[in-house]
Amino acid sequence: MEELVEPSMQQPEHPGDHATYTGLDNVKLAMWAFLGSECLFFGSFITAYLLYRNRTADGPKPSEIYDIPFTSVSSFVLLMSSLTMVLALAAIQRGDHRKLRAWIMATALLGTTFIAGQIYEFTTFVKEGLTLKTSAFGTSFFVLTGFHGTHVAIGILMLLSLIALSSLGRLQQADAKKVEMVGLYWHFVDIVWVVIFTVIYLIP
Repeated sequence: MEELVEPSMQQPEHPGDHATYTGLDNVKLAMWAFLGSECLFFGSFITAYLLYRNRTADGPKPSEIYDIPFTSVSSFVLLMSSLTMVLALAAIQRGDHRKLRAWIMATALLGTTFIAGQIYEFTTFVKEGLTLKTSAFGTSFFVLTGFHGTHVAIGILMLLSLIALSSLGRLQQADAKKVEMVGLYWHFVDIVWVVIFTVIYLIP
C-alpha cells in the first residue's frame, strides 16, 4: 500500500519554495504580510489628510489648486501599468524573455510618467503657495502623495532590476515567482493610488 503523505509534508513544486500551513510559500506569505503593514501606514496618512484637509490657514484651499483632469490622466497612466505588469508575468511563464523585458520596460516607463506628472503637480502647487509648511492641509497632502510616489519609485527600481537580471540570463522561466512578487507590489501601489485619488480629488 502506498504511504499517505500529509499536505504539510509534501515537497514544494519548485526548488527553494517552502510551503506553509496556509498553502503559500514563505516568500509569498512574507510579501502579503509586508503589504498588510503598508495598508496600515497608508491608512494612517489618509486619515490624517481627512482630518486636516480643511485646515488651510492662510494658504490655498484644495478646490483652488487641484487640477483634476490632469491628475485623472496621470492616474490612468499608472493604472495601465498594471496591465503591462500582468502581460510581463504571462510572458515569463511562457518562457518568452524578449516580451518579458518589453512589458517590464513599458511598466517602468508608465510608472516614470506618473512620477513626472506628480513632480510637475508638486512644482505647480509650490508656485501657488502650497508647501509642507504652509498649513496642516499642505503637510498632510505632500506627506501622503509623496509617500506613495516614493513607493512607485522603489517599484520602478525593482522593475529595472528584473530587466537587468533577464538581460544577464539570470531570470529563467522557473524564476517566474520573482516577477510575480514584484507584480504584487506594483498592483498594490496602483490600488492604493485609486484610494488616494478618490479621497483627495473626488471627495468634496
